[in-house]
Amino acid sequence: WEKRHVLATSPSPPTSMSNKKDSAQADVLAPRSRELEFGGVLGALFITVTVPLTMYYLTFGCSPEMGCSLPLSASNAQALWTYARQQLVASFQDRMGWNLYYAWYMYCVVAWFVVDGKWVEGLPLRTGEKLRYKINALKTGAIALGFAMTIIFIKGPASFTLLYDHFPGLLSAALVNSILQAVYVYAASFHGKKLLALGGNSGNPIFDWFIGRELNPRIGEFDIKTFNELRPGLILWALLDISCVCHQYTKFGWVSDSIVLVTLFHIWYIVDSLINESTILTQMDITTDGFGFMLSVGDLAWLPFTYCLQARFLAFHPIHLGWLGVLAILAVQFTGYYIFRVANLEKNEFRHGRNPK
Repeated sequence: WEKRHVLATSPSPPTSMSNKKDSAQADVLAPRSRELEFGGVLGALFITVTVPLTMYYLTFGCSPEMGCSLPLSASNAQALWTYARQQLVASFQDRMGWNLYYAWYMYCVVAWFVVDGKWVEGLPLRTGEKLRYKINALKTGAIALGFAMTIIFIKGPASFTLLYDHFPGLLSAALVNSILQAVYVYAASFHGKKLLALGGNSGNPIFDWFIGRELNPRIGEFDIKTFNELRPGLILWALLDISCVCHQYTKFGWVSDSIVLVTLFHIWYIVDSLINESTILTQMDITTDGFGFMLSVGDLAWLPFTYCLQARFLAFHPIHLGWLGVLAILAVQFTGYYIFRVANLEKNEFRHGRNPK
């Protein structure tokens, strides 16, 4: 009995207990990634290179100078290469475009802090903790769109062609911003005991920088990932579309039914997303993926500067649909929107345990 009592009451060596505690904590916070998505390191490299190239191809290949033909690179490759090279250099020298972009991004940051919004809890993390998120993207967008419409009403459509005119410069500024943010969150993930994404801790810096190492990179309560998801890129997409409409009107003196439909549908999608901001807290981007170059370039550059492709094409190449064309497109739009919204709401209810099915 004495022997058992001594063994039971004798403290374990401090170093052993400390090592076990650290190991258990590491298993929760920073488990090593076993399977690499997107084809591993080579896949991450491929996407990292091809995404910017695709954005520039669509920007320079679909332009008044080059037209907007899909086989352009094959049919007129030399002319495209010469034009793209000149425009790429010019985009990095476009001081106005860069100033506009970073002024816009700063507005979004300031609006997050000063514009009133409710705080909502996200889903439980692996640690059992629930993070709080500020919901005010709709108000941020409403202020921006209201300001844009006020400028157009007072000064006329020609005053708002600025975004269309400086499109390449805006794109280059957004691309650099996405790279810098990916570098920052990757470096910051090594400081302190951070909760890492299950798929972003492979040990390979290229892959982890691309896929996102830290699950919820934050500065205080400012959540970088959710902020970028619905504000700087999504709202900018609407402003770019409006600028394209202003360019068409300024150049031709009228606005086509096709560009009106495209712009209204895009803004409809954007406003709907802003209204349902809290539903993104149950989506994979927030709950599962880390924040790396994949999400930063997608949110800040790919989304606004490729999703506005139709409006940008129609800005210099108007197409008249007629009433039958308009009605047919409206039918497809309403059907697609119903499927999209009902499916997303059902998924959101299911993830909160409220779906009876």
